[in-house]
Amino acid sequence: MGQTLQESLLNPTNRPQVVTDCEQLIDEQVRDSGLMVKGAYKVVTAFKAGIIHDAVDTLVDDFVVRLEPFYADFVAAGGGSFGDYLAGRGPEVANALLGVTDERAANSDRATLRKAYEQVRPKGAENIEKALPKLGKIVEKYAG
Repeated sequence: MGQTLQESLLNPTNRPQVVTDCEQLIDEQVRDSGLMVKGAYKVVTAFKAGIIHDAVDTLVDDFVVRLEPFYADFVAAGGGSFGDYLAGRGPEVANALLGVTDERAANSDRATLRKAYEQVRPKGAENIEKALPKLGKIVEKYAG
């Protein structure tokens, strides 16, 4: 199968750009979302400059671990478009990725951030599912 996602996305050469690409994807998804998500995003980004970048940088390792089995299955199935593959398994992939943020939110000592997360979490799977085709493109950019 070649390199794992961890080897290709998280190596010192690619990791900083993967983080930047994911941060841009989040910004795009927020722009295209409803007022509640935009409001929660504004609260979180006002909390600390660079918090989205820092959060992505902190979480990307766990997200890649959660994506690894999907990528292995994708490669074993013959490849194609990883974004289409992810979109075809939307709820399963979204819940796998949200497991990372659910765990982090549950363990956060910042009540403001926990509250903002709890407000947007019910729509979380839907929002992530919408982003899966673009997330697949990011992965393919570095894994291929």
